[in-house]
Amino acid sequence: MTSDLDLKHVRKEYCKQELDPKACHADPLIQLHAWLQEAISAQVNEPNAMNLATLDASGRPSARMVLCKGIEQGQVIFYSNYDSRKGEQLAHCHAAALTFFWAELERQVRVEGWVSRLPAPVSDEYFASRPYASRIGAWASLQSQPMDSKATLIGRATKFGLQYPLKVPRPPTWGGYGLLPDRIEFWQGRPSRLHDRLLYLKNDTSWVTQRLYP
Repeated sequence: MTSDLDLKHVRKEYCKQELDPKACHADPLIQLHAWLQEAISAQVNEPNAMNLATLDASGRPSARMVLCKGIEQGQVIFYSNYDSRKGEQLAHCHAAALTFFWAELERQVRVEGWVSRLPAPVSDEYFASRPYASRIGAWASLQSQPMDSKATLIGRATKFGLQYPLKVPRPPTWGGYGLLPDRIEFWQGRPSRLHDRLLYLKNDTSWVTQRLYP
């Protein structure tokens, strides 16, 4: 196989910032909130985008990008269709992992833990805050199911737009999830690949931290 991609020589030297454990908060979720705020302030592209990794019944992993919609009550919050591939996998295996990556800040955060559905009133409140077209889209999309043509999707959106011209209720198959973490790692790129890595591990009552080799 031939290719004009010379990926062996694609590399970048990281040197923007340093991760000092003494400057980090004892609660990693507060530290994550701070890094998210810095990413927003730096106007990085999609600052709340995160990779969500799940497992199917056979142990096969699957990953995709979703949007973090909050850090509340010790959980990282996101929303999706319960009948999607990710929803089915989360129903089978509640363990999941999240990864934030802010290339502009040379930073990464890895979050591992257990996922559960949010209470219906919480999902209702967030759904009502979404733009009208997004609410209609949640009804129109049979997420992860085979689709014969884009026209079918547009037709379904038109149908539900006519059905709900003003108030759009939350579909019963759509709602929020919260990932309750027990492991969070902060990564800051450094020169010569001598990166800073700080790991938080949850014990019964608190978080403990340790540095990791890069």
